[in-house]
Order: sequence, then structure tokens, then C-alpha cells
Amino acid sequence: MSRLTDLIAKAKAKDSQLGADLDREFKVLSARLPFGLNFERHRPEAVELPLRSIRKGAKVRVLPARGSTKKGDPRLWLVKAIRKEGATRFAELELLDAAEPETQTVALDDLVVVSEFRDTIYPGLVSTGNVRRGGDKPFHTVINGENYHVLKALTFTHRGKVDAIYIDPPYNSGAKDWKYNNDYVEGDDLYRHSKWLAMMERRLLVARELLNPSNSVLIVTIDEKEYLRLGLLLEQTFPEARIQMVSALINPAAVARVGGFGRSDEYLFFVMIGEAAPTKLRLDREWVSGKGRTHTGKIRWDLLRRSGTNAERSHSPGCFYPIYVDPKNNIVAKVGDTLEPGVSSAPEIPGLTAILPIRQDKSEGNWQWSPETFKERMQEGRVSIGGSLKKGFTVYILKPGEYEKIQSGEFKEMGCAPNGSLLVEENDPSVVTAIPGTQWKVSAHDSTQYGSRLLAKFLLSRNFPFPKSLYAVEDALRFFVANKPNAVILDFFSGSGTTAHALMRLNHQDGGRRQCISVTNNEVAADEQKELRKQGLRPGDEDWEKWGICDYITKPRVAAAITGKTPDGMPIKGDYKFTDEFPMAEGFEENAEFFTLTYETPVSVNHNRAFERIASMLWLRAGSRGQCIDKLPAAGWAVVEAYGLLVEVDAVTPFIKAINQARDLQVAYIVTDDDRRFQAIARRLPSGVEPIRLYESYLTNFSFTNGE
Repeated sequence: MSRLTDLIAKAKAKDSQLGADLDREFKVLSARLPFGLNFERHRPEAVELPLRSIRKGAKVRVLPARGSTKKGDPRLWLVKAIRKEGATRFAELELLDAAEPETQTVALDDLVVVSEFRDTIYPGLVSTGNVRRGGDKPFHTVINGENYHVLKALTFTHRGKVDAIYIDPPYNSGAKDWKYNNDYVEGDDLYRHSKWLAMMERRLLVARELLNPSNSVLIVTIDEKEYLRLGLLLEQTFPEARIQMVSALINPAAVARVGGFGRSDEYLFFVMIGEAAPTKLRLDREWVSGKGRTHTGKIRWDLLRRSGTNAERSHSPGCFYPIYVDPKNNIVAKVGDTLEPGVSSAPEIPGLTAILPIRQDKSEGNWQWSPETFKERMQEGRVSIGGSLKKGFTVYILKPGEYEKIQSGEFKEMGCAPNGSLLVEENDPSVVTAIPGTQWKVSAHDSTQYGSRLLAKFLLSRNFPFPKSLYAVEDALRFFVANKPNAVILDFFSGSGTTAHALMRLNHQDGGRRQCISVTNNEVAADEQKELRKQGLRPGDEDWEKWGICDYITKPRVAAAITGKTPDGMPIKGDYKFTDEFPMAEGFEENAEFFTLTYETPVSVNHNRAFERIASMLWLRAGSRGQCIDKLPAAGWAVVEAYGLLVEVDAVTPFIKAINQARDLQVAYIVTDDDRRFQAIARRLPSGVEPIRLYESYLTNFSFTNGE
């Protein structure tokens, strides 16, 4: 190891970049686990940015000729200069990381800017529209961008603030369902599993920074192709979490597998962080088994005599004592003392019948409660006597779990019986209050009926492959956010926008103000790409981008769910089903804002040109509600519903006065490079208002160097 370290140091002296790359790979290899999930961490991904202008110093790729369906040149080139010949602009290029120098001159129209994940990025957000029907509710947001870069940007706006993440990542089926470094990962790719793991690990590591460490959940859906590797990856990425896997029936008809069994279910990993745990919910009978004494609609009375393990007298000698029953009215008249070792019969009391914990095989057992505990709980109505003098008496009790159901209101208390035991109203046996098991066979989770066909009602002829059942996503989230009416939920593989739609349903059911951040790109489906390329179109062209997933599916679906109208303006036909039934055409009282992630250049890192790009990020961090301060205020400060912005520190007095008069304001952004002035202003803010410092070169607050 030391020899390798010395050689890397020599390499750094001759070529700093080569030395740094070798050092990084060495650290990856030396950190590999002797046991656990080991995989190739492939070179950092790169994302093409067709909408970004080409400038000197940019990294680019050369595109295939218009009309061609062949792959482009995968190599990266550096723009050394830009010149103009007549009406055409050309870039002089130099090949990056080449053993021998190689240059060429290419028209700007035939180039696309590329950002590698290890590059420093300056992300910004540009609003591309909104839907407003929710009054002062927080906005759901849809962000069009490379999800890794959006996650990095969200570390400024939502670090430690996300209550739940629900993702449905690509299943790595071998079909053209996802890309790595701009190439589709084919089924015969020898490294397809490690590429998938590398892609997922980078995103999960950033997602971990966003989740609330004290109480949050990550939900990941997957099928049989990667569930084993995903399980190990989650164990390694979230070692402090409790992880469970649920199997859910999503296609009762089953999808045929050549040479195997038909596939009818998929898996959900629940990664529970901190105090997160599923909440008991009122569920239809199909969620749980109806066998035995569980979920019958009645409160359950158990035997006081212990059964199973530790049921002998010797296991708990202090719990072998007589209980005296008045046989005239089946009331406990007296609780005797613990009998001495060797004493097997109770002292007689005239007119009363003694009951001892004698098991069915006539051997001596023990009661579950001590005499003192029995007396206390008898006063609470948790003891009942069954049987008769002729057949024998039996002591029944309400265990803590059953008693809690009464205390919480799950079962309604109706008073007391003559023998002092609680009377409890029976519930509807078709509905249960429970936390279900790990096998979900629920008709509402049918992805054909309530995924594909439901989506068609909102988007008509617009197709999206394999959308989730709306109700399946709603149910999975409900277990963790039912008691969090202001929860923030993130989906960074948002696809058709089902998660946002499900959150609107949950808000409609209980008046909540939950908000969803949906992240997707504007990738065009593989088959459509081929046809568009034949027409001479490329990414970045308007007639190409309009077919992308974000613009063609996600945004229209979210808008349609809120307005109750299709993209053509027609009322949506049909009703929502199950938990909350009402016409889809009614829509929701919700707000949504749509954004595109931008990549700013270091040249624009000055306050007059960069502020409008980061304005929406300030609004996001303040809770995504109310007005956004999208321009530098002429007065040097501005205060809106959720936050305030001070750009001229000399205007601090009216700024503080306005903040003191505001209601529900959460954040104050203070722009200054002077740490002492920032601290002085922060001390003047009212309690409950978070001071956040911004540098005068705004974009430096939001730059990320990934170091991969």
C-alpha cells in the first residue's frame, strides 16, 4: 500500500490531474468491504445540456449529422475559441484527456455542451409556468433537470427537511429504459448491474442528506432483476436505518416470463430513519387476514393464565395466587396473596370460589399479572370473568395493546358491565385498524387498471410505459405521512407524476398542506428518438423537446389533476375510487410551479446577472409558498409571505420593522460578505426567523464540486 502511495505522489508531481484521478481510484479500491456489496464505481456520469449556449472553455460532444440515427462521437472536447465565418459560427476544439494532441473545427450547431459530475456546477432555476387553485397552500414543484444535479441543488434548499422520499427508479430490465453516460444500457452489457448500482449510489448518498435524520422514510420500488443488489446497497448507504421489504401484487393477470413463472408482484423497500414507523390506519379487509381472533371488529379478551413459554409456576412464582369469584354474579370478590412454595391449594373463603392458574394438563402455571397489577387493572375495567360454577370459571383480561385501542378511540367505550368489565362497541368487521403485513394483495394497486388506464383519462392519447397505480403510491405514503399534514415529499424519478398526484389525494382527504417535489428530465423515448432523428431533429430543438417526458407527460398530468381538465381543456371523465371517491373533473385545491434546472457559467457569478437564476431557490428553501422575490428590490430589501431579502445592509432598520410585522415568515436572507455585519443583523431578527447569509456573488452560494 505504501509503495502505491509513493507512486501516486510521483504521478501528482508530473501530472496533477492524473495523480488526483489515480488517488481517487486507489481510495475506492482500498475502501472496498471484505464482505457486502462490492461493485465497479464507474467513471462519473456526464449529462448533455442541449439548451445551454456554447462558450469558450466549455466541454462539448460532436453530434451526428442531422437526419442520421447513428451514435455521436462519445469523446469530450474543449472549446478553445469561437469564430464566425459569414453567418455560421465555428468552435475550435481540442480533445480532452488525449495521449496525443488532436484538434478540429466544428460548427456550433453540431455541438452540445456536456457537464461531467465532477465539474463545478452553478445550478439555477427558471420558472416555466404554474397552476394556482390552492389559495395560500404551499406549491407542489416539478423540476426538469438531471436528477443528480437537482439533488445537489436541493441540499441548499431542503437539507434535513424531507419527510419522505418515494422513488421508482429504472428496473434495469435490459430494455431501453435508462442511460449511463448518454448510452442506453443494454441487456447484454457485462457491467449493467454495476452501472446501475453506481448510478443509484450517487443519488442515494445525496438523498440521505435531504432526509430528516430524526423521522423520515425512503420508499424504493423494484422488481426481481435488482432487488437483491438494491437491498444490500440500502443496507450500506443507510446503516442506521430499519429496512423492511414488502411484496405487492400489482398485476393479477401476471406478465409472462420466458422459461419462468409469470410476474405479478413487485417489491417496496421501506427505509425507516430515526423514529419513523408505519402508522395504524383504517383499512379494507383485503389488507389483512381474517383468520383467528385478529381483526374481527371486536375487542379481544385474552386469558390471564400464561400459555406458551415461561408458563410453569416455577418460571414466575410470584404470579401463583388465588382469585376469588362470587358465583352469584361472576364478580371478582377478592385477590389472594401469592402462595408459598409447595402450597398448591388456596385457603377457602365461604361463599366464594377460588381460581388458580392450573393448566389443561392439570399442572401448575402462572398468571400474567402480579396480584398488585391485577388489582390496579381490575379498577380500570380490564378484567372479566367467564364460565359458571358448574363448568368452571375463567379469568379474561384486556392486554395493554387492546386497552390502548380503547384509549385511542379505535374502539368506542360504552360503559361497564355488572361485573365491572368495560363494555366496548363493535366495529364494522369489513374495515380494520391495523398495520398490515408484508404481503399486499390489494385490488387498488392494479397498475393496469389504476396506472395505465387511469393516466389515459388525464392525458388521453399520450402514452407512458408502466405508470404506478395512483392508489398504490397513495397507500404506501399514507402509512408515514398520515399524521404529518405539512410533510415534504420528494420523488427524483418522478416519471408520469404519480407521487404528486397521490399527495394531492391525501391532502384532499384530511385538509393537509403536504407538498411534493417532483424531479424528472425531458428525455424522449427511444423509439420516438429514432423517428425524430430521421426528421433531422436533435435535442434542444423545439419540435424535439415538446415530446420529452417532463413537457409531454409530467407537467400536463400534474396540471390536469389540479384543474380537472385534460391538456385539450376537456373535463376528465370518471371518478376517483377507494378511500376518497369524487369526480376527477372537480380537480384539487392545490398549487403547482414548474421549473427547469439551468447551468450558469462562472462568468455570470456577479450579483446583477445571477440573482434571477437563484431567486426560485430562495423561495423553495422558505417553504415554496406565497410570492417569490424574483428581482433585486429597488429599496434594498423586500418582505413577502414566507421570507425576507436584504441586499443593502444599510437598509436594515426598515427591513427588520417589516419582518416584525409579517405573519408566518420563516427565513431572512442577508446579502453581505462581512461576517460581523451579518451576525449583528441576525441578532436583531425575531425568534423563529432563520437568518441565512448570501454572498454578494450569489451563485457562489449554490456551486457544487462533486469530486467524483
